[in-house]
Amino acid sequence: MAKGIPEYVSECLQLAILLEVSAYPKPGNVHRTADFEGTKYEHFLASSVALGHHFKNGAKRGVLVHNGKVGLDRVGVGKIIKEAVLDVASWQHGGNTVLGSIILLAPLAVAAGITLAGRKFSIPRLRRNIRSVAESTTPEDAVNLYEAISIAQPGGLGKAPKLDVTDTASRKKIIEEKVTLYEVFKISAPWDSISSEWVNDYHITFNIAYPFFAQKLEETNNINTATVYTFLKILSEVPDTLIARKAGISKAKEISTRAKKVLDEGGLTTPKGRNHLLKLDAKLRDPTHQLNPGTTADITSAVLASAILNGYRP
Repeated sequence: MAKGIPEYVSECLQLAILLEVSAYPKPGNVHRTADFEGTKYEHFLASSVALGHHFKNGAKRGVLVHNGKVGLDRVGVGKIIKEAVLDVASWQHGGNTVLGSIILLAPLAVAAGITLAGRKFSIPRLRRNIRSVAESTTPEDAVNLYEAISIAQPGGLGKAPKLDVTDTASRKKIIEEKVTLYEVFKISAPWDSISSEWVNDYHITFNIAYPFFAQKLEETNNINTATVYTFLKILSEVPDTLIARKAGISKAKEISTRAKKVLDEGGLTTPKGRNHLLKLDAKLRDPTHQLNPGTTADITSAVLASAILNGYRP
């Protein structure tokens, strides 16, 4: 590795975000040939630029952990997330672009720093270190996450029965009751796949999506095709929780069934599969529904980040 570990990790994760948003035709999401009314492709490009310093900082903290200079409970993942969200907001005017990706990739950046500092990178090692980072979070991390969400103002949050993120009193309760960020995600995991990834060892990323991505990349030798296929694979097996919060779980399951149909019919590689894909895209973009599988896109970025860290190059 010609450059330092923090710089290397940062560039890998930035590339992952760029490749994810560029993949097309990714149904219901912004990509290189499709925008939303207020959020456009270039807003995601600017967001990736804004994140470089923060991914670098996360990896640097990971190196310090490996070297015994910082404890896992002093990493400050929540602060990294909050500062990243602030920077993204200052670099573009498209609103919330990559909050979910930041929440998934921040602990991944720290874990990658720990793993690479050990000189023996592997996906199992990375995954074990992600789990250690997640389980070592603090109440301060949780408060910083709540503040990050308040800054990003994502749509489709819904109401939580406990420690609701939109209730400012929740932050005081988190500190008083010493609720860690990991414990907060345990509460929200049943209705949010990003939270579920944090507390379930990134199950979707590594058990469902990563092997499928590797297979499709080998079959097609095309990063765009492999990324779209992976997006569809995740969507087909895990109803998108952003859609579920906006339109109900039955609608989210319906979209998952349609994504599976696209894959069963050949996806991008057959006329029939592509036709089903374009119909799904049109349905999701219908102004009367506007169903954006944003959580699926965030998890896809984590898959790409892991692959790039493991040596993939476009």
